[in-house]
Amino acid sequence: MTEINLALFLLRVWIGIVMLAHGVKHLQGREKTTNWLESIGYRNAPLQWFAMSATEIGVGILLIAGLLTSLAAAGTAAIMVVAYLTVHHTAGFWVTARPDEGWEYVATLLVGTFALGLLGPGEWSIDGVIDLAEDLDGWLGLAIVAGGGLSGAGQVAAFFKPPKG
Repeated sequence: MTEINLALFLLRVWIGIVMLAHGVKHLQGREKTTNWLESIGYRNAPLQWFAMSATEIGVGILLIAGLLTSLAAAGTAAIMVVAYLTVHHTAGFWVTARPDEGWEYVATLLVGTFALGLLGPGEWSIDGVIDLAEDLDGWLGLAIVAGGGLSGAGQVAAFFKPPKG
C-alpha cells in the first residue's frame, strides 16, 4: 500500500505544482495573458484571465494539499479541455510542434486528473486524514472529474470565438 500512496502523492503533487506554476505565471503576466486570450478569440478576456488564473492557483494548492482532490482534479480537467479545444487540438499530437504546441501535454494532465478522480488522493493527503477521500473517489470521483471536463467545454462554447483567418 505504501507504493500506491507514494504514486498517488507524486501524481497529485506534481499536477498541483504544474497548475499552481501556470496560475502564478498568468497572474504575474496579466496584460500579456489577457492580450493573448483576446487574440485567440476570447470574449471578455479580462474575465477569462481572472477565471483561468484563479482556477489554476486554486486547484494547484488543493491538489498539493490533497484537499477536495476530486473537485480540484475536475477544475484541472476543465482547464485542460479548454486548452485542448482553444489552442492545442489543431497542432497535432507533439508538444514540440511549431508554431503551435500539440496536445500531448494537456492530454497527459487530463488523464492524470481522471486517475486521481478514480483512485483518490491516497492516504498521504488531507482528504485521507479526515476520511473524505473515500467519499469522493471511485466512480463518483471519475464522474466529478468528467463533469469538470464538460464544464470546460461549456466555457469554450460560451466565451470562445476563434478569429477568422
